[in-house]
Amino acid sequence: MSGRVLRPRATKQAPAGTPKLGEPQQLSSPPTTPAPAKRARGKVNASEKVVQTPSADTITSNTSRKRARKAAKVEDDPYELPHNLGRLVPPTPVADDDDEELQVDDGSPKKRPRTRKPAKPVIPSTTDAEVQALAAKVGLTAPTTSSASPSKKSKAKEHALQPGISPYPTYPHPTAEECHEVTRVLSKLHGEVAPPAQIPMPSLTVAGCGEVPSVLDALVRTRLSANTSNNNSSRAFQGIVQRFGVKESGIGKGSVDWDKVRRSNVNDLEESIRAGGLSKIKSKDIKQILDLVYEENQARAAALRDPENDPKGAERESEGEKNVEVAKAEEGVLSLDHLHLLGDEEAFRKLVSYPGIGPKTASCVMLFCMKRASFAVDTHVFRLCRWLGWVPSQEVKGMPKVDRETCFHHCEARVPGELKYPLHQLLIKHGRTCPRCRAITGEASKDWDKGCVIEKLVKRDGVKKASGKMKVESEEDEAEEWEEDDADD
Repeated sequence: MSGRVLRPRATKQAPAGTPKLGEPQQLSSPPTTPAPAKRARGKVNASEKVVQTPSADTITSNTSRKRARKAAKVEDDPYELPHNLGRLVPPTPVADDDDEELQVDDGSPKKRPRTRKPAKPVIPSTTDAEVQALAAKVGLTAPTTSSASPSKKSKAKEHALQPGISPYPTYPHPTAEECHEVTRVLSKLHGEVAPPAQIPMPSLTVAGCGEVPSVLDALVRTRLSANTSNNNSSRAFQGIVQRFGVKESGIGKGSVDWDKVRRSNVNDLEESIRAGGLSKIKSKDIKQILDLVYEENQARAAALRDPENDPKGAERESEGEKNVEVAKAEEGVLSLDHLHLLGDEEAFRKLVSYPGIGPKTASCVMLFCMKRASFAVDTHVFRLCRWLGWVPSQEVKGMPKVDRETCFHHCEARVPGELKYPLHQLLIKHGRTCPRCRAITGEASKDWDKGCVIEKLVKRDGVKKASGKMKVESEEDEAEEWEEDDADD
């Protein structure tokens, strides 16, 4: 073995500037993606300068930005839309027709662009009921005279507050012949009905539905009878008599002292009518009605004292009647008897303007107290009107939903005036007594097999089918059924 000494192999020296292992390396050609990190500002050696090849993403983004800037520079016309979409309509057109030329600010005539969506077809204005009904079925829009179309709720309310105008003008029922036929058939069963020649004196034990001479008395009594049975409303009225008493002398003798009720606390009134139900709501309504009537009475009295400033309806009063009206106001006797001086439509609008007074209450006051032809619709009348087919059985597009209020206005416009009082009374009596036309009835109810005199004219809904033996009702069950059915809900 020689004396050669083995030495470790010398490690090649890396060129200057080469990073050590583990340090980031500078590539001679940077990758196409991602973009290189920004360098700190400063001098760069010539050896470190790298020529970078732009990526496809860079080209796309740069190109799109350049195109957007070019498009903005070219857009000289303020009314020209981008992407060849046409031209905007100038804000001050001279012509209003689509086919006419429009004069713009630069003086050049331009055609209006047809960029709007086609509107729904519109039927021509017509009075033909069949054409209007067909339009409602297929969803066409009938032209109106107003510039803005009212909402469904406002349209229904508009119909509901127009006495003598039906909310269903194209619905042909009931005809005069149908009304006469039902009146004739029910009169044979329940007896002839005619309005009384004279309004009876007021009772201090029965509230009633307006069968008293005083309009204010009738209005308050009818308000008490709403949404409850006759027995409950009578209990409420008796509570008012017991707590506030009646006038013992002077004008209004024998009637409730409504001015004393007006001057009392609303809590006292609420407590007095608690037996009638809904006492909190009804007491507030009655109190507000009495306050309004007092103010109206004083204003009318002041106007009547001035010969040049007579209030509405005073031209129909004699001097003696005017003096009585002034004397009532001076003595604090509240009165609405001046409504007798107004026409049917004016009187109805005035009544429904008071708090808590709806069409049914106003109609009852006009029918029973003021002796006007009005077709009041309670729960019995409404049920039989539906079963007789006198109101639409299904909702019609563009028309309000069928309820007691719309039923009233529809029948008010179609039932002959001379039949409104007897037909109203006959429908109520039949709705209470007929074993097949009562509210709570079915094929298993008592006396169902006795039939109904208007069986061929009605189409009932909600009637329960027979199951097992026929139900035998006691007098208490029948009385309870009437009590529930009398409630106007």
